[in-house]
Amino acid sequence: MAFSAICAHQLVYPTRDVSFISFRKTRAQRGVQDGLIHCCAEHSQYDPARGAEVLSGPARQPLCAVLMQYDPSADTLTAYATLGGELFDQFFRKYEAKLSLDVGPRARNAVAGQAVVKELERYCRNPVQC
Repeated sequence: MAFSAICAHQLVYPTRDVSFISFRKTRAQRGVQDGLIHCCAEHSQYDPARGAEVLSGPARQPLCAVLMQYDPSADTLTAYATLGGELFDQFFRKYEAKLSLDVGPRARNAVAGQAVVKELERYCRNPVQC
């Protein structure tokens, strides 16, 4: 299982330039626990071991879960469904213009074929550690 990187509070998400939301193996500052997903925009904290449940902050719902299937023969992961509070419609309405400039007019289209997934540190120039 994976989780959407769209914060359930203000719909903050990782971009190539900056990311305010990330998984924290170890705390970046006092008050941020180890092993949590933390959003620096409003300090919502989610526990991935408990279905991205909100532990603190203003977010009112967990992050949306992305169900994954592993194929050992091809050594691939396939995302096949989402589960939980989806905020995708609100996200695309809020960021429609920016996404269109960043990734083109088909930003809202479903993925056809394959999509490349990168570690945050390889995708984003400035992952904020608040």
